[in-house]
Amino acid sequence: MRLLAAAFAVTLVSTSACAQDQDWPRMDRPPGASSYIISPSNGEIVSSPVAVKFGLQGMGVAPSGVDYPDSGHHHLAINRDVTNFDEPLVSGEPDLLHFGGGQTEASVELEPGEYTLQMILGDQDHVPHDPPVMSAKVTITVK
Repeated sequence: MRLLAAAFAVTLVSTSACAQDQDWPRMDRPPGASSYIISPSNGEIVSSPVAVKFGLQGMGVAPSGVDYPDSGHHHLAINRDVTNFDEPLVSGEPDLLHFGGGQTEASVELEPGEYTLQMILGDQDHVPHDPPVMSAKVTITVK
């Protein structure tokens, strides 16, 4: 599988082995906060590059590294189940894209096939909120 996000849209981060051993406090999710994918729609057939638009309600978007109340930045999981919410979302992997500049949309190159997309909000340190602010999965087909 080949995935590419536009270079201007994605900032990659990684965590070192010692950082993974750190205890990462999780920020509380504000009541009513939710994340969703505006487009593409579930079941949509699209062409590559895929225009993905991120939605967020009840919170603000802030770049990574910026500690601002009730805010975070987007991460896009592609064909991946994110289940560990106690550590930073590690980017640099082709199935987890990081939008640390506070982007709310991206152009993502995907080869033909079926994909699931899911947005997960991370705090200034890329750690998901408690409970996580993440979208429902959207399944798309790239022709």
